Amino acid sequence: MERRKTRKINAGGVEIGGGAPISVQSMTTTATADVEATAAQIARLEAAGCDIVRVAVPDMAAAEAIAELKKRTKLPIVADIHFDYRLALAAVKAGVDKIRINPGNIGSPERVRAVAGACRERGIPIRIGVNGASVRRDILARHGGVTAGALAESAISHVELLEDAGFFDIAISVKAPEVALTIEAYRRLAELRDYPLHVGLTHSGTERIGVMKSAAAIGALLADGIGDTIRVSLTADPVREVETGIDLLRALEIRRDCAEVVACPTCGRCRIDLIPLAEEVERRLAGVRKPLKVAVMGCAVNGPGEARECDVGIAGGPDSGLIFRKGEIIAKVPQERLVDALMHEIELLECENDQLLT
Repeated sequence: MERRKTRKINAGGVEIGGGAPISVQSMTTTATADVEATAAQIARLEAAGCDIVRVAVPDMAAAEAIAELKKRTKLPIVADIHFDYRLALAAVKAGVDKIRINPGNIGSPERVRAVAGACRERGIPIRIGVNGASVRRDILARHGGVTAGALAESAISHVELLEDAGFFDIAISVKAPEVALTIEAYRRLAELRDYPLHVGLTHSGTERIGVMKSAAAIGALLADGIGDTIRVSLTADPVREVETGIDLLRALEIRRDCAEVVACPTCGRCRIDLIPLAEEVERRLAGVRKPLKVAVMGCAVNGPGEARECDVGIAGGPDSGLIFRKGEIIAKVPQERLVDALMHEIELLECENDQLLT
């Protein structure tokens, strides 16, 4: 899929936009001033594959804690700030890598210029983050409520404040809890400016529904080529946000750094306990960091044929199963040895691929 062309910004060494890889973000749920708890959660997020982490900065203690947090992690840290421009200045002084703020909410043009100047001096980008609750009242009145047009117009009004201050290292987000509204708002925004876009829903809900809504909205936009960094917002452990974001990028084949398991949904022909078998294969493939498509099929009748595009796979039977490559059957093994035999073939396949590259 062709991606929308944007400017490029840099948040603590992670490039956003301008053709850079799409980064995955999350936000800590700890009190930022509690450095030990926050650093521990950031470490978990980093281990899960998070690229950029955001922390809430509701007070000066939180802003000052960023300096110590920077010593504890290599991840770029974004300061999430509302209303008080002094917190933005303190976060910049503490060495933050990016600011999330709405310039229209921090007061006079002088305050906007002060924040923009401090960020420009240190090469710190600013994300303008608009959601339904932060649309300007006059814009809401003009549009008759929170609409895609209102979200996009409100975001541009904040952008213009930074542009007037001579600041252009900007990313933008326009988030809503509704899937269709969010998609339309980002599509409109993408036509108005060439700044990189931070894509996601806000208040998407608990994990089950939040994953579905986020996949629908973020997936649709990424398929359109819109989006340079993403966050899956969930009422759940933030590690699940990261895992879901990475899974989404892999499902869209934007990231090709892992093995993909293709498994049939089972039917009356299935003569093997397929669900735990597929889960075991997926678990054992977790460490593979190469683009590999692996099939786990429930029967030997249709399995190899239906999964002929996969690199390698297994098809179950009542007592034994088949190992196949690209639809061609290469071995028949007892059911209890199916997964071990599959992993052996994957190792052989990886060795063959490595030899082709040398």
